[in-house]
Amino acid sequence: MLKIAVPNKGSLSEAAQQMLREAGYRQRSDAKELVLTDAANHVEFYYLRPRDIAVYVGEGTLDVGITGRDMLLDSGAAAQEVMPLGFGATRFRYAAPADLHWDIPDLEGQRIATSYPGLVEADLGRRGITARLIKLDGAVESAIRLGVADAIADVVETGRTLRQAGMEVFGETILHSEAILIKRDDTPVRNGLERLQRRLSAVLVAENYVMMDYDCPEAIVDEAAAITPGFESPTVSPLARDGWVAVRAMVKRTEAQAVMDDLWELGARAILVTDIAACRL
Repeated sequence: MLKIAVPNKGSLSEAAQQMLREAGYRQRSDAKELVLTDAANHVEFYYLRPRDIAVYVGEGTLDVGITGRDMLLDSGAAAQEVMPLGFGATRFRYAAPADLHWDIPDLEGQRIATSYPGLVEADLGRRGITARLIKLDGAVESAIRLGVADAIADVVETGRTLRQAGMEVFGETILHSEAILIKRDDTPVRNGLERLQRRLSAVLVAENYVMMDYDCPEAIVDEAAAITPGFESPTVSPLARDGWVAVRAMVKRTEAQAVMDDLWELGARAILVTDIAACRL
C-alpha cells in the first residue's frame, strides 16, 4: 500500500483532507485517529505534525506526504517537491519595528527570531550576511517587544498581525510557499503515486476551470475557438439550425465572465457555464 502523510492540524490540515476526499480517498472523521486504511484505493494515511512530515518521507518511513514548501526546505530532509497543491499560499519575509525602516543589509550582526532557522540560515548565507538566529516555536512577533530579538523572519499572509505589533516587512520575499506533495529524493515509490498525482491534478482542474457551452454561426467558429481554445481544442458539433454549431470548451473560472462577454459581442448565443465535478486530462 502507498503510505501517505497528511497534516494532523494547522492551516494545511483541513484543506489537505478535503482535497483528498474530492480525489476519491477516504479520510478520517475523528481528529484523534492517527492512521486510516483506504483498502479500496490501496493506501494508508498517517496523520502527523506538518513539520515532521518531510522527515518521515525523507527517511523513507512513508512514501509521500503533504506539507508546506517552507517546512520542507527548513527541515533539510532528503525529500523533494512532486507537485504544488494550490492552497495554503503564504510568503516568508523579514520584519522589524516600523520606525527603523530597515533593509536586508541592516540584518548584519543582529538577532533574528524565527520558527524556520534552516530556511533563514540558508537565505542569509546566500546574501553573505552573518546574524544570530533565535529559534522559537511560534508567536515570533513578540520576540522584539520582549527584547529577545532585533528582527524576525516569519510566514506572512496579510501582514495585519505584524502591523498591529508595530512592525513592517522589508526586503524581497524569502520564499513563496504553499501546500505541496513530496516524496523521498531519487527513490522510486510504491505503485499508486501516479494515480494519486492524476487525481490531485484533476481536483485542481475542477477547482480552477469551468465548462462553457455556446452556440454560434459557423462563419465565426474560428474566432470563437480562439477565445475558448480549451485544453487541446474545443468540441464543435452541428446544430439542427442551419449554419450554426454548438461549441464546448474548458475555460479558467476566473476568466469565465469576461469570456462570455467576448463571445456575446462576437455573436455567440445560449452561453452556459457549468462546474466540473471530476476529470482526467
